[in-house]
Amino acid sequence: MVSTPPPRSFLCFIILFIISFAAAGAAALDTQAAYLAKMKEQFPGPGMSRWDLTPPAPDYCSFKGVACDRGGNVTGIDVTSWRLVGRLPPGVCAALPALRELRMAYNDLRGGFPPGLLNCTSLEVLNVSYSGVSGAVPDLSPLRALRVLDMSDNLFTGAFPTSIANLTALEVVNFNENPGFDIWRPPESFTALPRIRVLILSTTSMRGAIPPWFGNMTSLTDLELSGNFLTGRIPASLARLAGLEFLELYYNELEGEVPAELGNLTRLADIDLSENRLTGGIPEALCALPGLRVLQMYTNRLTGPIPPVLGNSTQLRILSVYRNLLTGGIPANLGRYSDLNVIEVSENLLTGPLPPYACANGQLQYILVLSNLLTGPIPPAYAACTPLLRFRVSNNHLEGDVPPGVFGLPHASIVDLSYNHLTGPVPAAVAGAANLTSLFASNNRMSGELPPEIAAASGLVKIDLSNNAIAGPIPESVGRLARLNQLSLQGNRLNGSIPEALAGLRSLNVLNLSCNALSGAIPESLCTLLPNSLDFSNNNLSGPVPPPLIKEGLLESVAGNPGLCVAFRLNLTDPALPLCPRGPGGLRRGLLGGNVWVLVAACALVCAVATVALARRWVLRARQDAEHDGAPTSPASSWSYDVTSFHKLSFDQHEILEALIDKNIVGHGGSGTVYKIELSSGELVAVKKLWVPARQRRRLINSSKQQQHQQGMHDGGGGWLGDRELRTEVETLGSIRHKNIVKLYCCYSGADSNLLVYEYMPNGNLWEALHGCFLLLDWPTRHRVALGVAQGLAYLHHDLMFPIVHRDIKSSNILLDADFEPKVADFGIAKVLQARGAAADRSSDASTTTIAGTYGYLAPEYAYSSKATTKCDVYSFGVVLMELATGRKPIEPEFGDTRDIVHWVSGKVAAGAEAEALDKRLAWSPYKEEMVQALRVAVRCTCSIPSLRPAMADVVQMLAEAGPPAGRTPKDKLDGSISKDSAAADQQPNATPK
Repeated sequence: MVSTPPPRSFLCFIILFIISFAAAGAAALDTQAAYLAKMKEQFPGPGMSRWDLTPPAPDYCSFKGVACDRGGNVTGIDVTSWRLVGRLPPGVCAALPALRELRMAYNDLRGGFPPGLLNCTSLEVLNVSYSGVSGAVPDLSPLRALRVLDMSDNLFTGAFPTSIANLTALEVVNFNENPGFDIWRPPESFTALPRIRVLILSTTSMRGAIPPWFGNMTSLTDLELSGNFLTGRIPASLARLAGLEFLELYYNELEGEVPAELGNLTRLADIDLSENRLTGGIPEALCALPGLRVLQMYTNRLTGPIPPVLGNSTQLRILSVYRNLLTGGIPANLGRYSDLNVIEVSENLLTGPLPPYACANGQLQYILVLSNLLTGPIPPAYAACTPLLRFRVSNNHLEGDVPPGVFGLPHASIVDLSYNHLTGPVPAAVAGAANLTSLFASNNRMSGELPPEIAAASGLVKIDLSNNAIAGPIPESVGRLARLNQLSLQGNRLNGSIPEALAGLRSLNVLNLSCNALSGAIPESLCTLLPNSLDFSNNNLSGPVPPPLIKEGLLESVAGNPGLCVAFRLNLTDPALPLCPRGPGGLRRGLLGGNVWVLVAACALVCAVATVALARRWVLRARQDAEHDGAPTSPASSWSYDVTSFHKLSFDQHEILEALIDKNIVGHGGSGTVYKIELSSGELVAVKKLWVPARQRRRLINSSKQQQHQQGMHDGGGGWLGDRELRTEVETLGSIRHKNIVKLYCCYSGADSNLLVYEYMPNGNLWEALHGCFLLLDWPTRHRVALGVAQGLAYLHHDLMFPIVHRDIKSSNILLDADFEPKVADFGIAKVLQARGAAADRSSDASTTTIAGTYGYLAPEYAYSSKATTKCDVYSFGVVLMELATGRKPIEPEFGDTRDIVHWVSGKVAAGAEAEALDKRLAWSPYKEEMVQALRVAVRCTCSIPSLRPAMADVVQMLAEAGPPAGRTPKDKLDGSISKDSAAADQQPNATPK
């Protein structure tokens, strides 16, 4: 049969159809190219330079980050960590109708949620995490095809988008770290998500009980509800989630017992119930799970034993149950069959020996068992546990000789043996401790001599070997430990003289050599370490007391040395140290060295000062008499001042008052006027003059008159008592002796004004040094500033009877002396935290509820809580550290809307692009690696969850480890190119990051 050809008209129709289809396809491709070009225009910068969209026919399907189907339609865009800054152009779905995946994490997406995305009905994957997206989340119901939704770590506000319950194709939902949402409760409609595997709703302001219906979401493998305000019990219904591998409920307010039914979750690998109010025991069935790798239940009220079955685990990596009420022993086989990495069981009531096989598989990095009731020796095998980073067994009842290798662990940063019954010497093996920053072995029964080889552990920051039986001399080599800021050797049997070499320890804050058998003179060179804590009391020292110790009023630091004397007295009320014996010719031996003219000049100076002071008193008295007779007086002397001094003063109030004139003004702050005054001795001081408001002044004057009438006396010092800010600053600074805290000489308090007299800082403040136009600090100087500020804050947080929260740490409150050593200043809003009774409270995060601080430096928890803790200071310090490394201000337009330096730097670090954030003015610096390390420390300090920020004691150690190599110059590098640390200082950084 012969086929009949189709009609010509039909052929024409087919041809026209093909041509029109091809034309439509070409138009679609042109539309896609146009949108990508618009996208490149909206996100200027180096990231998009990879896209060459030059007409006429760009091959965009070959561009990095662009995926296409066979027809040339864009199906995916992945610009993760391209450091883009801008807004997504509108019409993305109209221009890219085949788009199935859009990944834009770790960028800076200006403005709110891109509204055009709601038209992307084919979109399956949307990831805009860590991108600073702010504002409300719209109804997401139109995104019917969505399988993966990741909007974590952003700045969303308003209502939580419960409309995700309508997206029945969802498999992964992640809204972690969006604390700006309104308080909400998860609706039961979430059970309509049949495919959901990962549900992460941590830190989203969720409140109320964990709904039992979560147990009906049987497809879940990962459920994370941490960092919320959840209350009540953990529902046993969660045991129905047979496929669950991760259960994270930490940082809530959950109570009651841990359900034993959780032992039915046979695939569970990671469970974290930490920081709640849980009671009862740790379920044995849970510890027997075959795949369990991480068990974290720290900071609860758990009782009973750690189930011994945990020692049989072949998978366990992390055991963290510190700060509970657990009893019994640590499982003997712990670590014997698994690659154990972390043991954290501190602050419990555990008894028995240390687990001998903990390091059997050579993976153990953390042994933290402090503050228990453990007994027996330190297992010899621990000496060969070379991966250890921290070894802390303090506050137990351990005994026997310390295995020598423990002191020489090559990677350990902290070795803490304090408050036990341990014996043996500090061995020469300590020379192998290349990374050791803190060596604590106080209050033991250690003996032998301190080895000179200790100087080989050049990273040491703190040494506390106090209250042992260590004998022999202090090695001269200790003076080579350039980073040392604490040397506590009190309460031993040390003999010989005090090495002059200790004067070279310029970072030293604490030097305590008391209660030993040291002899000879106190080297005057050690006084260069003032105003830090120096204690030479109760030894056999002899000779004259160095004058600076007398001037600073520190004679108590040399008490109990019968052979000490003073060369001469300026004050007959000084403590009764004897005058040094007279030498030939009737002179005092010692400091004057037999030079008659020096003594004569000194006496003449004393007489002159006394005469001038007496004359000034006569003048003031005459002026006051004239005032009573109606004669005019100068403003400075119109009121009487009471003086509260904290150091030996070389001036009197009249010298200060008469210098409060306009030409000496150097600045005005929010609380008053600052003067720079040169004293008659040539010394410079800074005076902050705070006026008392008129209403308060009238009240104080009336109160003063009433007291005079009732008591027959004048209370001229009442002025400052009415000013809480000034009182706080005076009480705080007056009690502090630290080289990195500005020295307050005295306070003059009166009815019309209050005067604070400080040491003068010739190099101004750090803000001016970093952001001004006249100075460029190199990195070694900046690192020294950072380390000094960290040491000062660590002193405030950890080394005082009651910790002090500064609450306004910022670069303008960090002053620089002539050598650019930093001094933390302006304690007007500081808060002394009162103890809460138990010793355990000392290590908890004490707080105050008065909101204070400066925008850009404030910790994010201020957005939903007025509680100020030491971790707020840590956050603010992290911002300062970012300033030091980047040279940028905390708030700059480049960072984008509602963005600050913390988000900007964190994004760089997360993307592995830290070097791009460094101060471009230091592009020549050979210390870029150290600067990057400092940025990483800063990111840890500014973690949005306060509990995950390190303690300042830890920050000091991290900065010391990240510092420029001691003794190296920039040329060398180019040619070659913590004391009363709380348990929490260790455990918080070691908690598994979420």
